[in-house]
Amino acid sequence: MAVVLKRAVTTPLLYFFILGDVLGAGVYVLVGAVAGKSGGAVWLPLALALGLATLTAGSYAELATKYPRAGGSAHYVNTAFGPAAGSFIGFCMLAAGVVSVGALARGFAGDYLQALVSLPTLAVIVVFLVLLAALNIRGIKESLGANVAATLVELSGLLLIIGLGAWVILRGDADLSRLTQVGTADHGPFGAVLAGTVLAFYSFVGFETSVNLAEEVKDPRRSYPTALFGALLTAGVVYVLIGVVASAAVATDQLTQSSGPLLEVVRIAGGVPDWLFSVIALVAVANGALLTGIMSSRLAYGMAKDGLLPPVLSRVLPNRRTPWVAILATSAVSLILALTGEVDSLAATLVLLLLFVFSSVNAAVLVLRREEGEPDHFRIPTIVPWLGLASCLFLFTRIEGEVWVRGLILVALGLVLAVINAVRSKRSEMGTAERQRRIPMAEKKDIDDEETREPKGGRPGPSDEGRDGGMATRELAPELTETEGAQEPPD
Repeated sequence: MAVVLKRAVTTPLLYFFILGDVLGAGVYVLVGAVAGKSGGAVWLPLALALGLATLTAGSYAELATKYPRAGGSAHYVNTAFGPAAGSFIGFCMLAAGVVSVGALARGFAGDYLQALVSLPTLAVIVVFLVLLAALNIRGIKESLGANVAATLVELSGLLLIIGLGAWVILRGDADLSRLTQVGTADHGPFGAVLAGTVLAFYSFVGFETSVNLAEEVKDPRRSYPTALFGALLTAGVVYVLIGVVASAAVATDQLTQSSGPLLEVVRIAGGVPDWLFSVIALVAVANGALLTGIMSSRLAYGMAKDGLLPPVLSRVLPNRRTPWVAILATSAVSLILALTGEVDSLAATLVLLLLFVFSSVNAAVLVLRREEGEPDHFRIPTIVPWLGLASCLFLFTRIEGEVWVRGLILVALGLVLAVINAVRSKRSEMGTAERQRRIPMAEKKDIDDEETREPKGGRPGPSDEGRDGGMATRELAPELTETEGAQEPPD
């Protein structure tokens, strides 16, 4: 019997998985970039981005409970639009995940670690990814147990910033007028908010990876919507509060120019050592890499089960019941990327790739409304996926040209994979149709041969027919009994 994934993920574990993936390392450097695009009202594009992300999250909530299995976005699009589209979207998700792990590994070995201890960058990358792969192979429950602790550290660090910023406001050292300043020298109020929203949207990316755990969730129908919307709401509230206190406590120009904007809040408030945020940032980076690595391996496993990737990637470790081949394969590619690329170049195409994914998932919800799926699955109003699709198409128009140039290379590779899978699927369908056509012909030939066949000694009469039939039955019965007794149920 085939070994299946273990259903060990509870609602709290899933909640912390999503929260930890959304509260990634980006928030520690993103606030200043958003301020540079939108002005002092950093909280406004963060709140708008939360709303846009929630639209697409609604589509994921319906599909994850309707089709609770690994493969996630690729499986949904494959079901809705066929293997060519499914393989393309799966490749986009897989490429984004693998690139993200490589970028985070590179980031882990960078300035934050060097502020604490000086170690060779390449050695750190190798050890880091080996340890992540080992934890992933160890088991999903152990991996998510580590994620809970890391997420609490990340969340505690952000709550500390909120507390310090509130203290700065209460003691009268903040400028609350900055909270209503919208617009920059390059953009008017409307354009500034939209430009900031594109950057802020990246801070909410991560919730989509959780659907690849649906096959390992104990009760997807109840757990997934609760964990997904709960985690997004928690992250959204934290982000908006971070935007408020950071903008009020720190001058906009200072916030924009800093590579560690939250550290500026710490310095103005006082009382907390600077090195503390180096540790918190390292925890955030490591946790993001772990969660993305889990997603990438489960996605490769699910695509292999769908026949979109080589079947060897669907092998499961019997004792641990984890997709060990997929884990090793995705970790190896991430290692190559981390050793040969820089953080900026590796991260630049993530949003573009994921917009392809989000657009297709929103469209898949509408197409798959004709399918029943799991009984009593979560269902969103029809207007939600339409709005989610429109928001993705809008964000496409905000992607910079140089990102399109890099992204189109990966998109082209995904399209090649899609064509290969489409051709293979067509050949498989033709082979199946040919086999089905031959079966009735063979059955008809057997019937005709039986009707024309005469036994030795001529055609039997009624009395002979009864005796022969009885003997044949008595002689055949023991053989059938022995055959049935020799069969054993599959293991």
